[in-house]
Amino acid sequence: MTTDEHAERFTVLRPLLFTIAYEILGAATESDDVLQDSYLRWAEVDLATVRDTKSYLARLVTRQALNALRASARRREDYIGPWLPEPLLLDEHDASADVVLAESVSMAMLVLLETLSPDERAVFVLREVFGFDYHDIAAAVGKSVMTVRQVAHRARAHVQARRKRFEPVDAAQITQITEQFMTAAATGDTEGLLSLLAPDATWTADSGGKAIAARRPMVGAEKVARCLVDLFHSARRTPNLRIETVNYNNAPAMVVYSDDRLEGVFLIEIADSKITNFYAIRNPDKLVAVAVPRQISR
Repeated sequence: MTTDEHAERFTVLRPLLFTIAYEILGAATESDDVLQDSYLRWAEVDLATVRDTKSYLARLVTRQALNALRASARRREDYIGPWLPEPLLLDEHDASADVVLAESVSMAMLVLLETLSPDERAVFVLREVFGFDYHDIAAAVGKSVMTVRQVAHRARAHVQARRKRFEPVDAAQITQITEQFMTAAATGDTEGLLSLLAPDATWTADSGGKAIAARRPMVGAEKVARCLVDLFHSARRTPNLRIETVNYNNAPAMVVYSDDRLEGVFLIEIADSKITNFYAIRNPDKLVAVAVPRQISR
């Protein structure tokens, strides 16, 4: 078998492998590192011994992602303020039509997955999102099939108990709400903002102590509305500052630039025709790679 065949098989599955790593890690840059390390290991494999390339590579990437997740645990414990997953800028050819995949990479789901143990997170992702059988998952996480079934049941129950169930919002309505929000925020229309926000709307900012941001989540429509009015007021008074809207994690997001420097990404979560959450990523370390569009798949 040639190196070209190793590369070809890996490249075909790369969007899937990246998505697995990203959902386990919540960090796009670390996921890229995991894929690079996994490929180096894959390049040494005798392909004649591989019966199912997809299962083999999924197991390989999962093991590397778990190693990376455990290695970063201490850094996250010492993190200043809330820790949010790195936003994922989706390629225009992304698989957002896949409802399960769209939900699985949403910021709300990734934040929820942070409450699972590393093994629970990997098992949940592989089983519930990607549909791998228990034998493949057991091989990936280094546990027995019986144990993996128990872990899957526990993780599923944990997620279902904490996952908010809302009526889906179609793309046209999301666009309309986003446009109304941008107009109200840009003009300082507090009443207009309050009409768009859920009563318990939340603002969570991730700065890592390296940018100006609230170190605790703000809860309540009035507090969030005031925060937004202040943000847009500052933007109007700051030369060369601009705000654009794009799609991150299958959700509308505001990106703030000072000249060509990215200052922040603010994801907007919409459910039941109301804005329920804002996720503000201000940590410059996390903003380094978030402008790179990526493809996802399952």
